[in-house]
Amino acid sequence: MLHIGQIALEDIARRHGTPVYVYLREAIEQQWKSYDQAFGTRDHLICYAVKANSNLAVLSCLAELGSGFDIVSGGELERVLAAGGDPGKTVFSGVGKSVDEISFALKAGIRCLNCESIPELRRIDAIAGRIGLKAPVSFRINPDVDAETHPYIATGLQNNKFGIAWEDAIDAYKLAITLNNIEIEGIACHIGSQITTLEPYIDALELINSLIPKLAQVGIILKDIDIGGGLGISYRSESPPAPAELSRIVCDKLAERSACIMLEPGRSIVGNAGWLITRVEYLKETRHKNFAVVDAAMNDLLRPSLYSSWHDILPVTQHLNVPELVYDVVGPVCESGDFLGLERKLALRENDLLVVATVGAYGFSMSSNYNSRPRAAEILIDGSQIRLIRKRETLAGLLEGEILTEDRAKLTVQSRSSA
Repeated sequence: MLHIGQIALEDIARRHGTPVYVYLREAIEQQWKSYDQAFGTRDHLICYAVKANSNLAVLSCLAELGSGFDIVSGGELERVLAAGGDPGKTVFSGVGKSVDEISFALKAGIRCLNCESIPELRRIDAIAGRIGLKAPVSFRINPDVDAETHPYIATGLQNNKFGIAWEDAIDAYKLAITLNNIEIEGIACHIGSQITTLEPYIDALELINSLIPKLAQVGIILKDIDIGGGLGISYRSESPPAPAELSRIVCDKLAERSACIMLEPGRSIVGNAGWLITRVEYLKETRHKNFAVVDAAMNDLLRPSLYSSWHDILPVTQHLNVPELVYDVVGPVCESGDFLGLERKLALRENDLLVVATVGAYGFSMSSNYNSRPRAAEILIDGSQIRLIRKRETLAGLLEGEILTEDRAKLTVQSRSSA
């Protein structure tokens, strides 16, 4: 019977139902510490990418370690603050920051806004002027570097929406100098996610090195150099570098020695620390395929449908007298693209439990209520304790906030009272 830490997965399913996400606190903390320790005494700040997994309990664990945070919305800033995170260690990225989000971030005392366009720079300057604050700004530069990853999660190419083209960087900084309400903090560069080699980072660092003396010539000395995140994890057969290898490259290759090095890891901190438990509803055998229909679906875990990504799928209990068959593991959502894994060799019975591995990042955070399905519960294993950190949504909860027209509401009340 499979365990996570000291806890049997069958016990979690019995107590909290399925589908259910499970995270191991120890694994999250160890991976964050591996980044922090890799940079040693070099001035640095590890800013966890909140979008990977934004549960308050997860954020709180990291805040207790002294982590910074990388956010891409006002909602994520609200979560960081609620979890006890330090706004002074928080950077705000993203191409579409609204007026309200920028104002919220400045009033909260955010460390830096990673600006991604000239229109955004002018908006930040105007908002900062209205509220009487200096806005701390770094420019996110698009280096036109191929991260050699899935095209949907590549962010550093010229045809991507992110950042300012590196050829236009100096002009952007020159403009920022002239604005009364802008304080230049540094430079930022993020090239993508699930990166499994160091070469793209080396290419990006070389570009940053080429810009540093040009910025110095116009009087700009960088306080922060944010190299982004994106370090990959092993879903199947990948062999990504360890944080220590990335640290060695950054410290060796980066020409500027006085600036604070900032990183924005997300997936590589929480990805391997999460599992999704699901129950087999039906075993459907046809002439062409065998299907294991489970109670988790693409609304619970979107990555296989969206990215054709691989996640290991394992039976919670091994059967010795059940033959292995090749199954497509599919959910109940009304889409042919609703699958968790294709062509998996499994020995199964109906009502068995399966566990989907490596789902701590971009699992629950990308889930939805598609097909009016309540989202799963979330569990944190903390030593020998099983902590419920998000209640399972209810059908009644899905209807909250929706408003019927006045006539329809009266008819609904009448029909219920007559019944």
